[in-house]
Order: sequence, then structure tokens, then C-alpha cells
Amino acid sequence: MSDDWDKVTVLRGGQKNHATVTKSESAVNAAKRMGIAVNTTAKDRVGGINTSSAHGPADYQAKAKLDRENEVKPPATVDKSVGQAISKARQDKKDANGKSMSQKDLATKINEKPQVIAEYESGRAVPNTALLAKMERVLGVKLRGDPKTIGTPLGGPKKK
Repeated sequence: MSDDWDKVTVLRGGQKNHATVTKSESAVNAAKRMGIAVNTTAKDRVGGINTSSAHGPADYQAKAKLDRENEVKPPATVDKSVGQAISKARQDKKDANGKSMSQKDLATKINEKPQVIAEYESGRAVPNTALLAKMERVLGVKLRGDPKTIGTPLGGPKKK
């Protein structure tokens, strides 16, 4: 029993199992012949068409376009007409006591902070379509889409 302490048992020997990146087709074929699991991905392919052959991948084009532009642009904000439509619809919406809806009331109905409503009404907020959709449903007026239709009442569900 004392000689059991001197024995060494190697359970895994040889090459370590780790992922490697190879660019040559011959290395991939050699790995397949050895029985190693191989995962191949094509980076510059979109919809089965090799985009790099004709005009380069779209993401490189976008990066190049951004590099050429030297101007720093602030993020787009909501239009003043949207802010005015929100405040008008909010004031026109009356509760059971005849009081108009406050910014805080609107904020609680759409699960947002009152500060966000104030930013939208002043025209300083970055537009969020999901938030505008919530406000449309609560206020019952259109806040997205064609600027001519902003502030018009929402139609009910389409009749079949």
C-alpha cells in the first residue's frame, strides 16, 4: 500500500484543448482530419454575397464616412410641435374632478419620471419611439410620424 503514493496517473496528456484562430484553409482541413471540432465563420458575408469583393463591407463604409465628417453634431431632439402637442393634450385631458392632467400624472401613467415629460414638452429630449407611443396611448393624440398629423386625435381600432 505504501507504493501507491509513488505512482503518478496522468488522466489527460498531450495537447491542451483551447480555441485557436486560423486563416488558412489547409489548417482548417488538418484540424478536421485530426477530429478536432471546427467552427468556421465568414465575417465579410451578408446574405450569401461576398460584400468585400465589390465595394467593401457596409460597416467599413460607415466607419469611413464617419471619419470623413469633421463636424460634431448634437443628438437630434424632439420637434417643438411635439412638445406643444403633448402639453396641449395633457391640459385638455380632464380627470373625474375636472382637473387637467399634470406632468407628474402623465409620468406615473407611463412609468417615467416627471423630468422626462418636462424635457419632451420643452423640446430638449432625444426622441424615443417607445416612450412617444406610450404617451400617444395615454393622451389619445398622435405624436409620431408626419409633422402635419402631430397633435391630431388618434383613431380607434380599424373596423373590419
